[in-house]
Amino acid sequence: MEIDQMVMVSVDDHVVEPPDLFDGRLASKYADLAPRCITNEDGSDAWLYEGQVLPNVALNAVAGRPREEYGLEPTSFDQLRPGCYDIHERVKDMDANGVLGSLCFPSFPQFCGQLFARTEDKDVALAMVRAYNDWHVDEWCGSYPGRFIPCPIPAIWDPEVMAAEIRRNAAKGAHAVTFSENPSKLGWPSIHSDHWDPVWRACSEEDVVVCMHIGSSSQLVVTSPDAPMDCLITLQPMNIVQAATDLVWSPVLRAFPDLKVALSEGGIGWIPYFLERIDYNYDRHHAWTGQDFGAERPSQVFNRHVLTCFIDDKFGIASRDFLDMDNVMWECDYPHSDSTWPEAPETLAPSLAGLTDDDIDRITHRNAMHHFHYDPFAVLGGREQCTVGALRARAVGHDTALRPRSREGVAKRGTLATDLLSAATSGRSED
Repeated sequence: MEIDQMVMVSVDDHVVEPPDLFDGRLASKYADLAPRCITNEDGSDAWLYEGQVLPNVALNAVAGRPREEYGLEPTSFDQLRPGCYDIHERVKDMDANGVLGSLCFPSFPQFCGQLFARTEDKDVALAMVRAYNDWHVDEWCGSYPGRFIPCPIPAIWDPEVMAAEIRRNAAKGAHAVTFSENPSKLGWPSIHSDHWDPVWRACSEEDVVVCMHIGSSSQLVVTSPDAPMDCLITLQPMNIVQAATDLVWSPVLRAFPDLKVALSEGGIGWIPYFLERIDYNYDRHHAWTGQDFGAERPSQVFNRHVLTCFIDDKFGIASRDFLDMDNVMWECDYPHSDSTWPEAPETLAPSLAGLTDDDIDRITHRNAMHHFHYDPFAVLGGREQCTVGALRARAVGHDTALRPRSREGVAKRGTLATDLLSAATSGRSED
């Protein structure tokens, strides 16, 4: 398949929330309690909520910067590419990249809405979650029908409340929800308990995919206190194997046969060995560990329930005979440093060499459309309007050139990276 004929839907991108997110979205009694943007003395922007300054307004949102300037430091909106936080500019950036659709994870509220879950007054917490989700579904995703897959944040502190919010958003067309790769690390019961059953039931009944993004346990993967940043970056995607293991051996997937879980930004190259290992483990040990999969094998249960996602994973694609290709989906990760923007099609194409057009379509868009109940073709006038070539033709003249930031901003990168690693190893999360 020629690159211009491909259709690309990313199931993992990120939004840097704009300062006016909560404007007009809260009842008057909550309006003054909403998070608001402030500018620090050093010129960086941050969110302020309940007296707490949240420093990383745009953690690693480096799209449009030279690679030598990548980092984790907080920054100001005027240093960001506008597509990070402006929906109109985001769509232009998607067009220039040839990307039709995007599922966007949150930034400052954290992956699972942990920020609001820490709010003591849960009426206030729920008001903030609902306001955030209304903005995300109605404005961020709703401004350009057919271009986005809504993915609300959860009211994670109470499974019944969370289930109700899932159903409320599903009625608005949201068939995804973020959730933790390990809720026990956040202080809630693990998925091995029945605590989350109302959530799994709601997701099953509403056809909502549970998206477990790497890092959504609010813990960084650090091997040792003095390990270089390279260790963290290397291990982060593969660390999703812990969530996969929890899912397989928990009762969740067997108790809720219609549930779908996406392991977001976890890659796929590790999966063939993982499937071999869980079946070997079951054959040799289930008699004394007490596991019972009936007539099935653990790998079959995994393949029926778990959706897998990758950015650029040549080995994973080469191992496709050992994967369920109906569950493999592509990601762009805009605007983070792993992102392949603005050359995602060109970056992915070598990995797809040798695949049939049917397999390419499944990976690049069809699986995402199916699992997330997302039909851009019906909205945008058919496939021919949604290809890489068609989208890029609309973006002719859109500036994608790299823009170096100030020398002062570059100088701060090393200190911030060290601070983040130190925070992770001391048990204090900055995720």
